[in-house]
Order: sequence, then structure tokens, then C-alpha cells
Amino acid sequence: MATYQVDYQWAYSIMDSSRISTFLISILLIVYGSFRSLNMEQEAKEREKEKQRSGMLSNGSTGNTGGANGGRIQTLDTMHALCLPLGASISLLVMFFFFDSMQMLLAICTAIIATVALAFLLLPMCQYIIRPCTDGNKISFGICGRFTGAELLSFSLSVSIVCIWVLTGHWLLMDAMGMGLCVAFIAFVRLPSLKVSTLLLTGLLIYDVFWVFFSSYIFSANVMVKVATRPADNPVSLVAKRLHLGGVAREAPKLPLPGKLMFPSMHQAGHFSMLGLGDIVMPGLLLCFVLRYDAYKKSQLLPGGCETGVPPPRHFNRISYFHCSLIGYFLGLLTATVSSEVFKAAQPALLYLVPFTLLPLLTMAYLKGDLRRMWSEPFISQQPSIYMEV
Repeated sequence: MATYQVDYQWAYSIMDSSRISTFLISILLIVYGSFRSLNMEQEAKEREKEKQRSGMLSNGSTGNTGGANGGRIQTLDTMHALCLPLGASISLLVMFFFFDSMQMLLAICTAIIATVALAFLLLPMCQYIIRPCTDGNKISFGICGRFTGAELLSFSLSVSIVCIWVLTGHWLLMDAMGMGLCVAFIAFVRLPSLKVSTLLLTGLLIYDVFWVFFSSYIFSANVMVKVATRPADNPVSLVAKRLHLGGVAREAPKLPLPGKLMFPSMHQAGHFSMLGLGDIVMPGLLLCFVLRYDAYKKSQLLPGGCETGVPPPRHFNRISYFHCSLIGYFLGLLTATVSSEVFKAAQPALLYLVPFTLLPLLTMAYLKGDLRRMWSEPFISQQPSIYMEV
């Protein structure tokens, strides 16, 4: 009986509350961020249609969906997909070698960015709360701009949460900031095609595997793990030292930077389950892309070709690309968790998440006949020519 418990200890560890929390929260963040992005795109198109009806747009801009979202949306292209893993590697090395001299700057910049992202996350809740009490008019703040009551409330809550995190360093507040960063990134960064998605995720898979498995042979330390788990000095401590407030400087806790989500175990005191934000955001961008394509295909009533020569079963067409990729993400996360428990070592989650999300998607697109369209220009409808070819 003892041997049975030892051999299958990893199975009990997977059912730990920290693991379950990691699974649920990461999936909810991807789903919420993807639908938030889709709603933003649809609202922007509705506003563009209203402007066209009122004659505010010229005839030359009619049908331009690429600029429907204004300058806030960042669409990645092939060059971005190729350079992002390289840029991430350089940033990782800079943090690894110069963390001590940069930690204060990192903590301040992270707090500022997380404040904006958390305000974006809290905005729908604040709109729901404040809707009965306001008419939706914007309040002017001079050169700062005009803001609604819900935007002011969400920003105030966000600033309060970040300030309390700076004072306490509590893991729950850090997780809230990390959730805001995930949702904002998924909502405001978009992948234009399956080709760019494949290049980006493949490059990040190689990046993740190298820095987790092979960096220790070159730098005598696991660069990824060391950077991810290294806390930064508290800005309050620095200010207290400058003002000669020794008691405050000693009490100010070090700040774990919100580059990861941490969930405590209810059964093992002091045990946390950790998942990097990149392991949520990068597959989340792919799921956001396929959700937008599902909606676009449904709205345009695009016919599915048959590239294989054999039509897929009728019930197969009922499965959306988003559902297929979401199930793949869950299975990939489960496989990564099992591997970390079996090998008792940190695992590059993208090594499992990328194949489990990308390969079923490519296979499904091929069987449905959408692979060619999704690969290059998925959101450009093919208009039939007015001339008959002879």
C-alpha cells in the first residue's frame, strides 16, 4: 500500500487546490480576454457603420475594417513574430545580469502598467455598478482628457489595489495585477493569420525550451526560473531610507513582480502553484484569433471548401475552432502539470501548450477546408469578379 501511494503521488498533487485554481483561472482569463477583444472589434465596426451612414467617412475609406479599432489595437506581423522571441531573450538576459541595478525601475514600471491593465479589467464591472447612478456623460479633466464615471471608478480601484500591493506585497493582489495584464494583452494585441500565429508560437516554444532546459549549461543557473522567482526591492523602502525612516524601510516587504500567477495550496502550507503570464497570453492570442475567425465566418457565411477531397462528417462542422483550441489548451496544461510532478522540475509550459493547441487547429482547418484562407488572409472576403473568364 505504501508503494502505491509513493508511485502515484503525482496524481494526488494534480488534484491539489493550487493546481485546480491555476487551471480554472488561466482558462477563464483566455475566454474572457478573447470575447472582450471580439466585442471591442464588433463595437468599433458598429461605430464605423454609424459614421458611414451619417456621411462622416469618405467613399475611399468604405470597407476598411483594418482601421476600425483605432490606434489602440496592435496587430502583429511576420517580422514581429520572428523578432519577439529574440527580444524576449535579450530582456531575460538583461534582467538576469542587471536585476539588482534595475529592480527599482522594474517595480515602478510594472506598477504603472499593471494599474492601467487592471483598470481595463475592472471597467465592465464598474460600468454595471455605476450605470443606474449616471447618465454616461464624460467628465473633462483638461489636458488629461474626458472620462466617464465608470472609467474614473475603475482607475481609482486599480490605483488602490496597486498601492496596497506595494505596501504589503500580497500574492492575491499580485495575481489581480497579472490577470489585468493578461486580459489587456489578449484584447489589444491581435494575430492577423494562422501563418503569423504558427511562427510566433513556434519561436516562443524554442525560446521557452532553451531558457528552461539549456540555460543552466551556459549560465550555471536556470535563467528563466531565477528571473521569474526573484523579488524586487520595495520603492517604499528606498524612499524611507532617503528620509531616514529606518522602521518603515525594514517593514517594507520585497515585491514579487507580476510576471506570473501564484495560487496557494490548501493542503500544504507554504506551497504555491505558479504559471507564467506568457503561458496564458501567447496561447490566448491564438484562441482570440480563432474566435474572431469563427465569428467572421459565421457572419460572412463563408463556405468550407474540401481540401482533402473527402468531406468531413456533418457533426464535425458543428465544432468551432475556438472550442477545439480551448480543449487543446486544457490538455496541454494538464500534460505540463503531470510532467512537472513526475520529473520534479520546472517545465517549459509552451512545450506542451503549443502542440496541443496548434496541431489540432491545423488539422481541423485542413479537414474543414479553411486552412488556405486562415493561413494567409482569413478576414478578407473574396469578392467574385464582375467579368466572366473565358
